[in-house]
Amino acid sequence: MERKVSSGSAYNAAVDLFERNLPERANKVAFLDAEGHHTFQAVADRSARTGAALLGLGLAPGDRVALILQDGIDFIACFLGAIRSGLVPIALNTLLPAHDYAFLLADSGASAVVVSEPLAGVLADAIALGGWKGPLVTSGGREGDLAQRVANARTVPEPCQTSAEDVAFWLYSSGSTGRPKGVPHRHRSLPATAERFGQQVFGLRQDDIVFSAAKLFFAYGLGNSLTFPLYAGATAVLFPGRVTPDVVAEQLAKHRASVFCGVPTLYASLVAAGRVTRTEAPRLRLCLSAGEALPAAVGRAWSEMTGAEIIDGIGSTEMLHIFVCNRPGDVRYGTTGVAAPGYEVRLIDEDGREAGPGGLGELYVRGPSMTPGYWNRPEKTASTFVDGWMRTGDKFEIDADGFLTHRGRVDDMLKVSGLWVSPVELESELMSHAAVAEVAVIGVEDRAGLTKTKAFVVLQPGVAPSEALADELKAFIKARLAPHKYPRVIAFVDALPKTATGKIQRHVLREQEAGASPEPPSAGEQTRAERG
Repeated sequence: MERKVSSGSAYNAAVDLFERNLPERANKVAFLDAEGHHTFQAVADRSARTGAALLGLGLAPGDRVALILQDGIDFIACFLGAIRSGLVPIALNTLLPAHDYAFLLADSGASAVVVSEPLAGVLADAIALGGWKGPLVTSGGREGDLAQRVANARTVPEPCQTSAEDVAFWLYSSGSTGRPKGVPHRHRSLPATAERFGQQVFGLRQDDIVFSAAKLFFAYGLGNSLTFPLYAGATAVLFPGRVTPDVVAEQLAKHRASVFCGVPTLYASLVAAGRVTRTEAPRLRLCLSAGEALPAAVGRAWSEMTGAEIIDGIGSTEMLHIFVCNRPGDVRYGTTGVAAPGYEVRLIDEDGREAGPGGLGELYVRGPSMTPGYWNRPEKTASTFVDGWMRTGDKFEIDADGFLTHRGRVDDMLKVSGLWVSPVELESELMSHAAVAEVAVIGVEDRAGLTKTKAFVVLQPGVAPSEALADELKAFIKARLAPHKYPRVIAFVDALPKTATGKIQRHVLREQEAGASPEPPSAGEQTRAERG
């Protein structure tokens, strides 16, 4: 049941998440990780002692603590323990190089750092680069720095008297369009996403066992593996390593998981490998996808293979989790769905007007989990958050039923022969061809300066690239989409560049193409160029 979170009264999100489960579920398993089983009571106690240990570093409520922690119980205890004590944890990507950590420590003004022992070396390099100074605590090291400090925290203070409007934690944006940006979130953001998406849409239950491929330091993974399971009284599986199709199959079978959360590229790999079936994952009842648009062909193939629907949605670090999505029992593969409860969306076209059915525009959103703005980025805050709405930078098309279909990032949209082309639409159609495993589409200029679409295609195992296959793929698209949308050039590649979250990095492909010789124009394009 949703509890009223008043902006004017005392409220601590970490306390709330534990109080929902204690004492009724004190002995129920909340988390499973490399250490074993952790009950709700044990996690609550460990988090409280961890918060006390962090205060024991000489920190005070309001101070920021950088967490460079692999998925496991120490992340949970540090994150919630810090919030309980009034500290502000900053969950940082565990896959970054030293120079990025040097920037993030300086930018965030973190007063202390907790780091997993395997990552201590790269952090040491970052500190040498940036000169950061402060207490450093290691998790999982031979000396047991964090464990020893927690064990020695005999006196645990009462929870800090924060309010729903106080900043509880930070995340950092992925930095796909420049330097990463600090994204603070209030205490009220955690229950807002858990109730409106985790409960009212996704319907997580206390008997669910959840495995998320997305890590805890991502907004998507934080909701999947921490907020939503704690809010519902469910169990979450935490895996610290790289998540591959084999890992997914093993974890789902080992823990008899009922819920799986992944990203489109991982689902595509799982479908291609045939690694998860109804027999291997008999309890799997529901799946979630975000990060980028889920190709319809992948969704349908997964559902046929496993018997479980994939709920596709779009979220962002700024909104903390998914705010537009499909619904269980009403999944329309190929669309992103409609606004989640408590969220409002609208599409603004090129003329600044709201787009109606059949229209195309940039997605604007507002809702209860929106960040108050970027840390120390006033210009970016002003351009992104307009009149209470957040500009997502994503292009969508809306149909007569109000369902939204993702057409790509605003910067990714292409104009070919004077008409708009969505790379995402083209990619989704190509993915439905039996020979295609993955694909990315970008625009390239020919020698006449005209834009043409180029598709980078990864083929299914055992399929050989050929000019005949390239022609077949072009004809395949021409039969399904408007003539101007087919890919003028098809390049067969072994792999696509991706971010740590599995998103395809089209900008890397564009940068590579910028250094290559442009394709000569076709006869028709040459004529258009000569006409001006």
